[in-house]
Amino acid sequence: QLVEFGGDSVQAGGSLRLSCVVTGTFTVPLCMGWYRQGPGQEREGVAAIDDDGSTSYADSVKDRFTVSKDTNANTLVLQMNSLKPEDTAMYYCVAGEPSTCRPDGSGSQFKYWGRGTQVTVS
Repeated sequence: QLVEFGGDSVQAGGSLRLSCVVTGTFTVPLCMGWYRQGPGQEREGVAAIDDDGSTSYADSVKDRFTVSKDTNANTLVLQMNSLKPEDTAMYYCVAGEPSTCRPDGSGSQFKYWGRGTQVTVS
């Protein structure tokens, strides 16, 4: 299972740190990442990190968000800085073994999903 933590309400310009803990007998897969879905919007990819530590980001969050993985703690982290109102969304942790480890499309290439954590920026 994937369990997200850290969602909150913050003012524009603020920061939040989201965590995703991998629980149970589920082993950390090769590729993990984050997706989000804002109110009335389609789901979109935010960031992804491969087993070798290489990362990729959506253009809308580059230079503001950082994804990292603590393999020992089975935890995925998304550090979000300079938050904007348009970052308001439910954020989902994802995991799987897609052919390419990128936050592309709606995320159908990722087999495992968390239940989400709400981020609100005003």
